Amino acid sequence: MPPPVCKIWPAAAAMKRLAVVAVSILLLLLSLSFLFLRPISPPLLNSRQAFEPDGRLRVYVADLPRELNYGLLDRYWSLTAADSRIPASSDPDHPAPHNHPPYPENPLIKQYSAEYWLLASLRAAGTAAVRVVADWRDADVVFVPFFATLSAEMELGWGAKGAFRKRDGNEDYARQREAVDRVTAQPAWRRSGGRDHIFVLTDPVAMWHVRTEIAPAILLVVDFGGWYKLDSKTASRNSSHMIQHTQVSLLKDVIVPYTHLLPTLPLSDNKDRPTLLYFKGAKHRHRGGLVREKIWDLLGNEPDIVMEEGFPNATGREQSIKGMRTSEFCLHPAGDTPTSCRIFDAIASLCIPVIVSDEVELPFEGMVDYTEFSIFVSVSNAMRPKWLTNYLRNISKQHKDEFRRNLARVQPIFEYDTSDGAVNYIWKKIHQKLPMIQEAVIREKRKPDGTSIPLRCHCT
Repeated sequence: MPPPVCKIWPAAAAMKRLAVVAVSILLLLLSLSFLFLRPISPPLLNSRQAFEPDGRLRVYVADLPRELNYGLLDRYWSLTAADSRIPASSDPDHPAPHNHPPYPENPLIKQYSAEYWLLASLRAAGTAAVRVVADWRDADVVFVPFFATLSAEMELGWGAKGAFRKRDGNEDYARQREAVDRVTAQPAWRRSGGRDHIFVLTDPVAMWHVRTEIAPAILLVVDFGGWYKLDSKTASRNSSHMIQHTQVSLLKDVIVPYTHLLPTLPLSDNKDRPTLLYFKGAKHRHRGGLVREKIWDLLGNEPDIVMEEGFPNATGREQSIKGMRTSEFCLHPAGDTPTSCRIFDAIASLCIPVIVSDEVELPFEGMVDYTEFSIFVSVSNAMRPKWLTNYLRNISKQHKDEFRRNLARVQPIFEYDTSDGAVNYIWKKIHQKLPMIQEAVIREKRKPDGTSIPLRCHCT
């Protein structure tokens, strides 16, 4: 018997189709409402929007006693003895002249004066690039007002012989310890692990004993020379050329210029330059500076090249002024560190720098194009007989004139005592690193107790 046939009335079928359509419309409306009503993530902000709503870097100055900064200057000018590292007649600061400058003129110390000028810009309530804030919670970065270089140089020049690398009886170490203990005890340090703090360490030996403790911070250095160390494990496998990047990084740290020691020569006062290449300094150096002695031997007998050994005392300073102002090019082989104050003396003298180094770091890269006013030569080429002199002699007068015009254009950038010079460029360079620094601070905040991350960042 066939199964009964189920009849669907027309009205019922229409109602079923209407219900299906209604359900479809309802689902569509629900989807659209979810799309339009769900929370929308805010767009990513660029660094200018996120960090400096008024167009300037916001800086908080850490609370340190005066004896760790300007008090050190008071103490320096009260010293009666000369710097033990130079002849007494060569120390322009002792006895102190009646109207002495704010920062020492002693060339061993003056070249590292960035710490003085940066703090001075903050005491003046900021500059076009920076604004001082009264609460660390409102700051992008925290500046540590410790004159670490002056502290180290006073120990080297006036402390007990051989005491600098020791801790007992080392007044510089006592000051380093006090500065670090005070800063790390403050809530601003605990919030970020020090990653948004700024230390000025322009002297390669500044804060020698506490570097590991401040390694996460933003370090202002003249280059990375003196911060590298050989990795003992790779060295044991006869790979001692491999270098471990333990405490400094171009991601977080800033290369700052030395303070030049020679007066600035305006382009309008430039005269004939009969000498092809000029160098004045110590012939014998350590580490990467060993190549200097070899280059000296290669170039020393050339007729239009001057290689002088000397120190920038009163006599040496006048010789350097004359030598740099009468030479087309100024040679800059590495010394104990890859760079030296000599580069910035050459810029001030409109003498085209010839930089011989395979691992040099320079201030304001990305803001300044050094190839427009400098010659870069690899160590291997510089070591080839006649290569360097032939290369320099083949540079046309037109090209040299262009180099010199560009030198005149960048001279103000490396001046510390001008309103829009080195100090502002340093603050701007720090500002460029803010997104990376902020990211590091956020990572620091979410690390659980007991976490240990080795400081091994190789980034050049």
